[in-house]
Amino acid sequence: MDNRALSTVVEKLLSMGLVLLYIGLVTTTLYGGTVPAYQSAVGAELGDRTLAEATARVEQAIPPDGRTVSTTVRVSLPATIDGTGYSIRADGDALVLDHPDPEIGGWSQLVLPDRVNALEGEWQSGSPTVVTVSGTRGRVTVTLEVER
Repeated sequence: MDNRALSTVVEKLLSMGLVLLYIGLVTTTLYGGTVPAYQSAVGAELGDRTLAEATARVEQAIPPDGRTVSTTVRVSLPATIDGTGYSIRADGDALVLDHPDPEIGGWSQLVLPDRVNALEGEWQSGSPTVVTVSGTRGRVTVTLEVER
């Protein structure tokens, strides 16, 4: 009895099995550790950039000395970070990014002129946001709010 034709079929099946096993191991490794770690790193980086941009826009919104100040500046923020909503709020002379993921977030100290006596308000992601600056020469209020 001649079984030479059967050995070719068995060889091909073993080769396909090894390739499928290799692809399965690589996929499991990537989705089990590498890809989620990369997504967290990208989310943290986007959070830092968003906070830095928000800080810069607030500082730029304050006009030079004048008798009466009334300014509104639109601020563009990403709708989500790492697929989740977030908020940016005023805390003293700083902005704080609050996110459900503890690795994403932080705070940024603002450099404000002495005439700014109050920084208040909060932005929610996904809403059109503005910085409103109002007051007189010696008492200026900076407010983070949703665009009306």
